[in-house]
Amino acid sequence: MKKKIQFSLVYRDMWQSSGKFQPRKDQLERIAPVIIEMGCFARVETNGGAFEQVNLLAGENPNDAVRAFCKPFNEAGIKTHMLDRGLNALRMYPVPDDVRQLMYKVKHAQGVDIPRIFCGLNDVRNIIPSIKWAAEAGMTPQATLCITSSPIHTVDYYSDIADKLIAAGAPEICLKDMAGIGQPAMLGALTKRIKEKHPDVIIQYHGHSGPGLSMASILEVCNNGADIIDTAIEPLSWGKVHPDIISVQSMLKNEGFDVPEINMNAYMHARSLTQEFIDEWLGYFINPANKHMSSLLLGCGLPGGMMGSMMSDLGGIHSIINKQRKAKGEAELSIDDMLVKLFDEVAYVWPRVGYPPLVTPFSQYVKNIALMNLLTIEQGKGRFVMMDDSMWGMILGKSGNVPGEIAPELIELAKKQKREFTNDDPHTLIPNALDGFRKEMADNGWDCGKDDEELFELAMHPEQYRNYKNGQAKKNFLADLQKAKDGKLGAQLTPEQLAAFKHAKADPIIAPEAGYLYWQFTGAGECARTLEPFIGKEYKEGETFCHIQAKWGEIIPVPAALGGKVVEIVAKQGKQIRRGDTIAWIEREEAR
Repeated sequence: MKKKIQFSLVYRDMWQSSGKFQPRKDQLERIAPVIIEMGCFARVETNGGAFEQVNLLAGENPNDAVRAFCKPFNEAGIKTHMLDRGLNALRMYPVPDDVRQLMYKVKHAQGVDIPRIFCGLNDVRNIIPSIKWAAEAGMTPQATLCITSSPIHTVDYYSDIADKLIAAGAPEICLKDMAGIGQPAMLGALTKRIKEKHPDVIIQYHGHSGPGLSMASILEVCNNGADIIDTAIEPLSWGKVHPDIISVQSMLKNEGFDVPEINMNAYMHARSLTQEFIDEWLGYFINPANKHMSSLLLGCGLPGGMMGSMMSDLGGIHSIINKQRKAKGEAELSIDDMLVKLFDEVAYVWPRVGYPPLVTPFSQYVKNIALMNLLTIEQGKGRFVMMDDSMWGMILGKSGNVPGEIAPELIELAKKQKREFTNDDPHTLIPNALDGFRKEMADNGWDCGKDDEELFELAMHPEQYRNYKNGQAKKNFLADLQKAKDGKLGAQLTPEQLAAFKHAKADPIIAPEAGYLYWQFTGAGECARTLEPFIGKEYKEGETFCHIQAKWGEIIPVPAALGGKVVEIVAKQGKQIRRGDTIAWIEREEAR
């Protein structure tokens, strides 16, 4: 029998590669013991990447979710890991050193064992400090190679980076094939090279299934010494996500590797729960295109999860370009024509901006440059006309050194615009910031939280955390969710049918008297003109829903009927209403 291969379930990435949001704390608590019961996973990805940010956007506390999700795995002896964007930590732009250091202390206290530390440019300067800080916090730092396929991304290129990261103290290396375009033979050769030089270093392979190479890549890396393989489960496996654990286990078992068995009853339970989460709310934010594999990804090298946003962006400029072509008497282009043009433009742009690995956020930058080029070429303005500071920051070296050479035309353009290139270590350019955020917590009367985890959230995601604390995030999320639900139903129903559906299980709140409607009464005969209740807000039976100022001046409270969640607001602040008018619709819990 060949060597032992372990499996990791990338439960976080399954969701992030499919849509926008992550399951709630209560949902993660429900599925964790089922994942354990499956008996085949040595590791589970529990957080990191956009996990914290999207929790805040949904009005939820990510710290509570991370602790709750990690706890059962910690108790079962299953390692937990997180995605760490190196210099950018858990966001899309650079993070101060003191905030990054705090992150590892917080995450270790929350039950996270392994940070997977990557730099989208494979600049070791953005990874090595994190290796040190993670180790000091008691974590096992896993340094990452972002895999792509280009003339400069060779076995020699990657093995040299691995040598530097291992010398800096990394006991593990992850081969992060974020677009699934890494060629199997190259990945096998790279794995062999690293293992021959560093036999004790653990190698974990992470390969997306989008263009269809991942199963061959898994076989190659395992045959050349890989130790752990990232996998997914239905209904979020395959497509542009990850291969399913059943297929991976079957293939490797047949190849003669020592692999764990799968408790299929537990697998089906986990599958069912995940589908339940999709049906309840997460599915409204999942892009259906991400369920489909596409060989086209091999042409552009972009991560599969970008296809949805890319097609949306492309649709936005499609009509503009066709209007311009029509005005010039030229034939209009189909969306497929535009897609081919975009892929060709990415192929043109990518080497000229130095072949940055196409992973967040650099994949977005390259795609956006190419997209804007299509528009400006059509307008007769040429290329590289519409680039913002983020795009230029990548080119100028502010996020680290790109692997290749910047094209002379871009160097010349930078000079004309008085932009300066830098070779400074990126993390030295960002001043520490924790003291300022700690003061903000104190000024607001906010608790820094257990192990300073609330302070960390503010420092990592300032805008999102503030909106979470003041309740605006929850209001925005529930409104977006209702809009998404209405949009899905609206595609199948007339407006009248949609209204009937929404009201079928809901009770109307009826105006008991004529007068002017206000949402809140603060006393002394004054009605405070506050914002209307948000969709999804819950009321208890008899709780005051709003007030009506009658024509004779009396303030009349209007109760929330039998209580429940608001599903629709009909009346507006300050509106004159008649007795018997419907103010809102509210759905009782037992009706759901």
